[in-house]
Amino acid sequence: MGVLSPQFGSLVPSSSTQTLVSNYLNFNNGGGNDFAQQYLPEIYEAEVERYGNRTLAGFLRMVGAEMPMSSDQVVWSEQNRLHISYDNVACGIGGANNTLTIPIGAGVVNTIFPNMTVVIMDPANPAFTVKAIVTASGAIAAPATGVVTVVPYTRAAVNAGAGALAGLKVFVYGSEFAKGSTLGTLSGQSIQPVLTTFSNKPIIIRDRYAVAGSDTAQIGWVEVAGEDGTSGYLWYLKAEGETRMRFEDYLEMAMIEGELASAAQATAIIAAAPSFAGLPAAGIAGSIGTEGLFSAINNGGNVLSGYAGSLQDFDSVLENLDSQGAIEENMLFLDRKTELLFDNMLAQQNSYGAGGTSYGVFENSEDMALNLGFSGFRRGSYDFYKTSWKYLNDASTRGGSSNFVNGDNIDGVLVPAGTSTVYDQLLGTNIRRPFLHVRYRASQADDRRMKSWLTGSVGGASTSTLDAMEVNFLSERCLCVQARNNFVLFTA
Repeated sequence: MGVLSPQFGSLVPSSSTQTLVSNYLNFNNGGGNDFAQQYLPEIYEAEVERYGNRTLAGFLRMVGAEMPMSSDQVVWSEQNRLHISYDNVACGIGGANNTLTIPIGAGVVNTIFPNMTVVIMDPANPAFTVKAIVTASGAIAAPATGVVTVVPYTRAAVNAGAGALAGLKVFVYGSEFAKGSTLGTLSGQSIQPVLTTFSNKPIIIRDRYAVAGSDTAQIGWVEVAGEDGTSGYLWYLKAEGETRMRFEDYLEMAMIEGELASAAQATAIIAAAPSFAGLPAAGIAGSIGTEGLFSAINNGGNVLSGYAGSLQDFDSVLENLDSQGAIEENMLFLDRKTELLFDNMLAQQNSYGAGGTSYGVFENSEDMALNLGFSGFRRGSYDFYKTSWKYLNDASTRGGSSNFVNGDNIDGVLVPAGTSTVYDQLLGTNIRRPFLHVRYRASQADDRRMKSWLTGSVGGASTSTLDAMEVNFLSERCLCVQARNNFVLFTA
């Protein structure tokens, strides 16, 4: 008889009832029948959520708002201080004992006039305080140097021959005129308020997810379950859902981390990045990028470096807030390490329990529960609400273990609560806005707050002959940090 070769999956019978390699299919020898193992494993269909909720967005939703705009730039003006004060003032020696030299920088004018009364202080020597009357001055603007001559009330000279003084602070507290005197030239002694103008520009943030048509119909054995509610056994649903969540996180992260490019770097970006190839080769400072939260605070806010959890360090923050807007309610968004430093600091001030331990979960009962955390506290005339900021704790962004060196070591941020009144250049009127808010591009024709659309020929799209589904995401937005002098950045 003929012999068929090869014999796929053939079984060779045995004279006795026994398990042999020759009479049973082998699923684990790497051969043609090895599509699985012999015994079916216990399969967990769902993924284990070992990182919990992985999204990082939510910070701006808690402290701000989102509003549309229809321009390439948002501009707002903030009021300046009411009273006249100058820092880094110098005082000469010898015949110039009563001559004060005021550094006049760009946009600064000397507005100290004759017969004004001033206080002269030396920050390096708290005991040094001189009160004097101005005898001569000129309204001198940059780049010249303002020279003011004074005569002290109770001493012969501001600098009694002890050497030149530098770094002095001078502020006006009033004036004094003789009977029947005139004020002098009105134009020379009239102080005009000057607005400080801030601006920011939106950036276009884009992302895309693509899947081939065949893969949309391929079923896997792992059940999809994402934070956005996607479920099923189609793996592309998970990838598309995670792309969307990641993009939504980018919308907030870009507003926090954004940076404006210098002129030189804008030129380099235009030359290197394909998307900017159509721009003029010579970049302009601020034409690329956007000013994020951290950058804004560094460029006009307050930075506390090396906070170690002492009450004295934190009181220095209060003293600085007193010199700024003195906004009563503030929110603290901290990483875990700094949050625990605050808890330890507050626990030491608590007189209840051993060593300042706080029992606060069940009516302050020691036998019921132990609470070692504080969600809010009041110090001086300020209220603070403290919370953990996931963005600073997540290992994939600025967080990590105690041995992890994270970026520029930002430990937290203090954000004033409430709203501010500013002058809107486009509306031409004063408006109230949260100190922290997002502006996005929108018009009757197109809303670019958060756009998503399908292209291709799969998944309901019929826009091209491409045998794939492309999910596109786009947003155009920027962050407005108003009254940034009231924000505090905690750095290591």
